[in-house]
Amino acid sequence: MASYPLFAQQKDYGSPNSFGMEFQKIEPGRLLVGRIEIECPAYPDTRDVPEEAKWTKEDFEKCKVMAERDSRPGFWVNITQSYFIGKYEVTQGQWKEVMGSNPSFFNEKKVGRNTDLHPVENVSWEMVQDFLTKLNHRDSIYRYRLPTEFEWEFAARAGNDALLSWAETIEQAWIQQIDKGTTQPVGTKKPNPWGLFDMLGNVWEWVEDYYNDGVFADPIPPVKGTVHVLKGGSITSDLTNATYLFHGGGPGNGYDVGFRLVREIK
Repeated sequence: MASYPLFAQQKDYGSPNSFGMEFQKIEPGRLLVGRIEIECPAYPDTRDVPEEAKWTKEDFEKCKVMAERDSRPGFWVNITQSYFIGKYEVTQGQWKEVMGSNPSFFNEKKVGRNTDLHPVENVSWEMVQDFLTKLNHRDSIYRYRLPTEFEWEFAARAGNDALLSWAETIEQAWIQQIDKGTTQPVGTKKPNPWGLFDMLGNVWEWVEDYYNDGVFADPIPPVKGTVHVLKGGSITSDLTNATYLFHGGGPGNGYDVGFRLVREIK
């Protein structure tokens, strides 16, 4: 299997499993889901915004509506147990090792170079469950699963209740990349403060929960539904919507949809 990019090798965050998957321990804590107050960049003050991401007045008004709907009133969640979450999105090379195939749209033929270190994508939630079944069958020590939405968001925020600045988002996230025609190898942007890469951008990430369109009225994840939650944004996202807060639902696979895993002792 190909080695991980140099940037990702600069620190030792834990030993990989036999498929090259590395995991970071996340300690218990509290997570503020949503925000108590609306937060949008002030219009027309765009001094902190790159030229290609300047907001229009219409963008700003849309943001206010979305923030009103999706970020209030906010509520606290207690993460009571530590857990190990993948440092990287699952790659095409890892998927091929487990499944013997590669469903990715941005594969070697499409991109024109080896894509083993690119995130696997074009996978539905159900396809990920098949992957987990085979992976768990082949690993006698650990059990793997998708993170819950709260586990994902807690790890992504890394103890920070505020939104990332524009500059921090650009440092950590592969966004606004669709014009370049491909995803990017995992671990080539700066990690978040807890050592996790690509929590924003590159590909959307499946989590375990069913989508709950009333999450702020009823924060308990539903036990049944028709679609599951996607988090984190992708290469198609821009600076105005690349946020950990996004609570979106997805019915199936897409060329910018992938996942990362949580690992537990069997």
